[in-house]
Amino acid sequence: MIGSALFTSDSDEWSTPQAFYDLLDREFHFTLDPCATAENAKCAKFYTKEDDGLNPHLWHHQVVFVNPPYSQIKEWTRACGIAAGCYHATVVLLIPSRTDTRYWHRYIMRAAEVRFVRGRLKFGGATNSAPFPSAVAVFRHGHVGNPVMSAIERE
Repeated sequence: MIGSALFTSDSDEWSTPQAFYDLLDREFHFTLDPCATAENAKCAKFYTKEDDGLNPHLWHHQVVFVNPPYSQIKEWTRACGIAAGCYHATVVLLIPSRTDTRYWHRYIMRAAEVRFVRGRLKFGGATNSAPFPSAVAVFRHGHVGNPVMSAIERE
């Protein structure tokens, strides 16, 4: 699914590196993966494109891991903020670190914290690292704006 598609527009569903997910899961104890496929779901409870996992009311009181399809990144970043603010979810969003974009300033800068990933992740079964740096934004109920910035040391 990922392999050669990683550097093309053939697919934008990139499977999260398991070791990286495990590092975050040890801290957050995820209960929901709303943008998964049956083959790459990271949580026992997950939604696929057909389930409309992008609907943030489905994330109510969950601890949510989000590695969104990048073709809908604005919609997913917006949903993360809504889920935390309105539905009391804690949401951890893995995205490209594109600090020059409108969606970054509109949505990511409202997160409780932003963690910049050192180095480049290898998504799915890819042999090469992603052509972009990544970041993790953490959205929490009751927190809007002025995120704490830090770096993630990968194992």
